[in-house]
Amino acid sequence: MAQQADITAMRRAVELAARGLGATSPNPVVGCVITDASGHPVGEGWHQRAGGPHAEVHALREAGVLARGGTAYVTLEPCNHTGRTGPCAQALIEAGVSRVVYAVGDPNPQATGGADTLRAAGVEVGQGLLEDEAQAVNIAWLTSVRHGRPFVRWKYAATLDGRIAAADGTSRWISSAESRADVHRLRAEADAVVVGSGTARADDPHLAVRGIEEAVQPLRVVVDTEATAVKPGARVLDDAAPTLIAIAEDAETGLPDVVRLPRAGRGLSVPALLDALHERGVRSVLLEGGPTLAGAFVAAGAVDQVVGYLAPVLLGAGPQALADAGITTITEALRLDVTETVRIGTDIRITATPKER
Repeated sequence: MAQQADITAMRRAVELAARGLGATSPNPVVGCVITDASGHPVGEGWHQRAGGPHAEVHALREAGVLARGGTAYVTLEPCNHTGRTGPCAQALIEAGVSRVVYAVGDPNPQATGGADTLRAAGVEVGQGLLEDEAQAVNIAWLTSVRHGRPFVRWKYAATLDGRIAAADGTSRWISSAESRADVHRLRAEADAVVVGSGTARADDPHLAVRGIEEAVQPLRVVVDTEATAVKPGARVLDDAAPTLIAIAEDAETGLPDVVRLPRAGRGLSVPALLDALHERGVRSVLLEGGPTLAGAFVAAGAVDQVVGYLAPVLLGAGPQALADAGITTITEALRLDVTETVRIGTDIRITATPKER
């Protein structure tokens, strides 16, 4: 059974890993804490950007000679390959660490094997400590490796009766200022923000991150099947962040930066869209709207997490958060597990995951 000191150190490593969200793609977020031979913390670090030093390297640099005989707590199994940086398993061995505890095994076949390398060098290795917490913070990267597509988080804001706008189409503002600021945090953590043609027409959204210093701007994606919703001069086409317009293979457009995808039903193929984004290095998607596109993603089984901001407002009429998702009877309903409920301003933010996942 893990000692409290081990749990405290690993929990700190998970906190450190979260600092890299939105900045490390297509690499994972990783945190590391090193304690000396007597158990005192002497170094910590996290993977700060793709191509930069890994978490273990930052922590070892801070620990210096005090790492010898100590323990390294890492949220992901230390890598065992040489890419843009060297193998972290070897760096830990050379530093003289006597024990390594990691939370999640590395599912990447190119990088796995670090634990075996450490054991072969006489290092004591433990695994699985706070595995659920470490998986949660790194869920986007883990999903991309395990399923070969980006992790999809669907975000919406609605009234308590499930309306995202009034009958006349007005929707500013249903949610609180605090909730809208929180959405920018979600954008900053994502590699791409995706909306549909209806949202593009109705709102002319900007989709860039605001109010977060040093945020890496996500790719702005508009699913515009007929290539008619995004016009020259649209806010999404400015230089605040990169933009990609997804259109049908047979659609005509003069816009730059488009990707042509096969049709599916009344829109585009969701799997094809996710494949195209994955090929561009996108490992996490924030799906922001609207209800038709959200329905297509749910129908395709491509929603990994739902984040709903529920405002203490009633409308009684107007568009709902989710349109046709291919569900025709209660036995087909997509059941969710609620993982978090938080008060955000005057609203309630509910986070949930599909049980089938």
